[in-house]
Amino acid sequence: MDEAEGRPADLGNPPGAAAQPFLRPTPMLLQGQDYFFRSPDTLLDFQERMFGADLVADEPGDPVPCVLVLARAADMEMNELSLALAEHDIRMVRIDADRSLDLALTIYTDTPLIEFQRWLLRPVLVWRRHFDISAIPVDPTTVHGAYVREQWSAVANWLACRGDWDQVNSVRSTEHLDRLTQLQGASAVGLRVPRTAVTTMPGRSRPGGGRCIVKAAGHHLLEPEPGALRGLFPRPLDIRLTGEAREPAPVLVQQYLDADHELRVFVIGDRAIGFRVQKLDPAQLWVDPDSVVVERVEVPEDLVQRLLALCRQWRLDVAGFDLLGVGGEWVFLEVNVNCDWRWFEHRADCADVSTAVHDWVRSRFTELSTAKNGWGSW
Repeated sequence: MDEAEGRPADLGNPPGAAAQPFLRPTPMLLQGQDYFFRSPDTLLDFQERMFGADLVADEPGDPVPCVLVLARAADMEMNELSLALAEHDIRMVRIDADRSLDLALTIYTDTPLIEFQRWLLRPVLVWRRHFDISAIPVDPTTVHGAYVREQWSAVANWLACRGDWDQVNSVRSTEHLDRLTQLQGASAVGLRVPRTAVTTMPGRSRPGGGRCIVKAAGHHLLEPEPGALRGLFPRPLDIRLTGEAREPAPVLVQQYLDADHELRVFVIGDRAIGFRVQKLDPAQLWVDPDSVVVERVEVPEDLVQRLLALCRQWRLDVAGFDLLGVGGEWVFLEVNVNCDWRWFEHRADCADVSTAVHDWVRSRFTELSTAKNGWGSW
């Protein structure tokens, strides 16, 4: 197919001429997506910088209890958490995907201890957030790169699922929490969901019978090379252009709903913190964030109870829900497990979510530490 116009490639080769290569059309969600973000691997974590510079005295004795975070260097939510926990003398260490090469790490399999750099630590709470295998700075098309990614994938999954320490947002549950599973769960607790089709032929699908949008079935961001992220944002379905064209992978075609407003609700433990979001199109939050209006709002109690029920069902401790207000009803769009809240706080000029997350992690850490009744037995 002609990549620009979607026409069949020229098949009129003269006899004996070499066949022209078959060119597939550009996938719909890769057309016109100019969002690009370079994720820096600069170390900004407060505790790691302090300990690395020998500005904190080592205490001899039993292994030090800690919060272990699997993320990446640019995870500013976790950089803030590190500082907040340091104020309460709670040790936090992190394994960042983009800084995982040449890391001095030993994980004991017969006791819940790790050696991280020169410290012996006992993880109490483990939180895997943005530890994406594609962020590891290797070339996956080489044997060496494929090897490194495979080993880190296996070990990171094990760290985030291990049963002798506690987890934030258990990976055992969340790794299977795809968008379609989310829609089924939301419907089960009484939330309205848009009619949705999964298809490689979006031009044939019009769930709901009216206007539709096309979404990625997977993540909103691609990372074809470490640190280089490209957007896959929802876009309107134009059947005049798509016609019978086939996508190389399934996409979601979803009923378009005229919303009165959009709501982002962060659930932290048993708290729900809401933000009203005003934007012109689904991609605006990424491609033109300065024009998006965000304000702090209270979440209706009936909606809070439904979202808490979903968190219990999906075993989520910290999550971000996207919903639409349509004619007096709440329509569930998706839940973001690796939710980033600082941008919403910045736009709304508040720090409610950060405070709630820091308090929840600190309280959970203290609860687990107290339950162990001392660390000498470890």
